[in-house]
Amino acid sequence: MDHLPIFLDIRGKTVVVTGGGTLAARRVERALGAGARVKVFASELSEEFRPFQGNAAVTYFHRPPELDDLKGAILAYGAEEDFARDKRLRDLATEAGVLANVADTMELCDFISPAILDRTPLVAAISSSGASPILARIIKAELESAIPATFGELSAFLRRFRDEVALRITDGVRRRRFWEDVIESAVAERVMAGDFAGAEAGLRAKLAALDDAAGGKAIGEVYLVGTGPGDPDLLTFRALRLMQRADVVLYDRLIGARIMDLVRRDATRIYVGKQASDHTMSQDEISHTLVRLALEGRRVLRLKGGDPFIFGRGGEEIEAIARHGIPFQVVPRRHGGGGLRRLCGDSAHPSRPCTNLYLRHRSRQEWRGRSQLAGAHPAAPDSGDLYGTGDDRRGHGGLRRAWRSAGHACGGSG
Repeated sequence: MDHLPIFLDIRGKTVVVTGGGTLAARRVERALGAGARVKVFASELSEEFRPFQGNAAVTYFHRPPELDDLKGAILAYGAEEDFARDKRLRDLATEAGVLANVADTMELCDFISPAILDRTPLVAAISSSGASPILARIIKAELESAIPATFGELSAFLRRFRDEVALRITDGVRRRRFWEDVIESAVAERVMAGDFAGAEAGLRAKLAALDDAAGGKAIGEVYLVGTGPGDPDLLTFRALRLMQRADVVLYDRLIGARIMDLVRRDATRIYVGKQASDHTMSQDEISHTLVRLALEGRRVLRLKGGDPFIFGRGGEEIEAIARHGIPFQVVPRRHGGGGLRRLCGDSAHPSRPCTNLYLRHRSRQEWRGRSQLAGAHPAAPDSGDLYGTGDDRRGHGGLRRAWRSAGHACGGSG
């Protein structure tokens, strides 16, 4: 990250702008929109400045700025589109201890102006760190069409109840969950439909229900998420949503930094990576940790490379979770696992992991092959499940056992 993204409170503070053209007018408009008082220095003003005429928050000076003009300002914009004059402003701002920005001249910028998606009080800033402002504007345009204008009304509605909810729900985790539940419920839909009275009634009903349940111990939830080959672009929207909801994340050695960067910043991270003869935690310890954290009321994210049910032992973890009555969600990798997924089908139930079904299928094929080599008729029925029903969860070496069993049964050496 090349720049620190922050939002400044500039209400009632002074912003200096040099230039009288379109770029300067856009800077004045942005500063006024955030409540600043603006000093404009320009020899002449274009028609772009007509909307600001008579605005008491704008003062015009038909001369270049001096050092005293910058003192006490919070920001300065150089928008004369002349390198020498813009550099002079930057030098004055530096001497006065004021952050400066010069349009399209990165070497003269203490900060950059991002593209803005404005759903006040909800605001999103998009920046390419100066590498490609056009790309940032294109992304902004995409978001403009994807994010309804009524999100601003929803944000303003929620702000009305923020202090009240903070007083009623003092625990930070419970408060965050309450707001997540509200935003994903009919309350938000009513706000965006203009039914503010109905939305308020719904929100207060949720607060009352929370008070009624306060005496009970909240139980958490577990999310098993497969990350596929580790490309963030291949994660599902559901996976991304759950990664942002989790309080704790358990991740293995196949999870790269680009995936972990998408996890909620303040979530606790626990590494449980395993490789041959080097296990940070045993599988039983991992399952026990998932159960313990969920029973403490946490939302626990279990991140697995690939698919959690293709050699991922996700079935064992689900069985442990289910035995304790803990709710869970499963998000497999986005794109299929080749022959494994084609065999199992995307609808295979999580309690029957795909690896287990695959190994059963392969062991039956190998039994048939060895039996026929030993003289059995091709139409003869299968003689059993060589993978073994008793070791269904742990037997990723079951394919090898199937060969031995078939070989022994057919009189071979295996």
